[in-house]
Amino acid sequence: MNLSELKYNEDGLVPVVTQDARSGEVLMLAWANQEALEHTLSTLEGTYYSRSRQELWIKGKTSGNTQKVLGVRYDCDSDAVLYLVEQQGPACHTGKQSCFHNPLMEEAGHTQLGFVVSEVYKTILDRIEHQPEGSYVTTMHKAGLDRILKKIPEEAGEVLLAAKNSDPKELATETADLLFHTLFVMAELGVKPEDIAGVLSSRMGKSGLRGPKPVG
Repeated sequence: MNLSELKYNEDGLVPVVTQDARSGEVLMLAWANQEALEHTLSTLEGTYYSRSRQELWIKGKTSGNTQKVLGVRYDCDSDAVLYLVEQQGPACHTGKQSCFHNPLMEEAGHTQLGFVVSEVYKTILDRIEHQPEGSYVTTMHKAGLDRILKKIPEEAGEVLLAAKNSDPKELATETADLLFHTLFVMAELGVKPEDIAGVLSSRMGKSGLRGPKPVG
């Protein structure tokens, strides 16, 4: 499709929804004109049009919170665009990962695990980088990787005990502790939650059972 065929509004703009290409989280909503879209497609930098300043702006140009564009789509009516990006740092100027962090209605009865895991992982990374005083992550990080690794079998034992006692509430608590320390180790070694998601995704629909080894 030619960019000129998009349905721009009277100001020559289309809304752009920006989504994390790996987690699926919606990061922000902004506007773009044809020039901004052309710049995005040619440079793979998330580029928008500022209605207040009336000029192009490249996400992260001043803040360092850049967006590497992995894909660009348009909707069925050709009047809205989707950027699929790899976000570096928070997308929101408030320091939040997503601009959509103020709930009008909480999710009924549950919280999405993937989102929470992502947020916890990012918090751990931030603590490791800035090492705020009094932080548990700071203390453990300074103690070294071996100290963190000791928590894995300890927390796994607590999970087993809670399961053995048929205590659902305690099982959820201890599993959360085990997951937190696993994320801590992952952060120390540069393994991202999406790396784990990729492995699990590749296994979906496949049987884990192996047939008998051939004789002879």
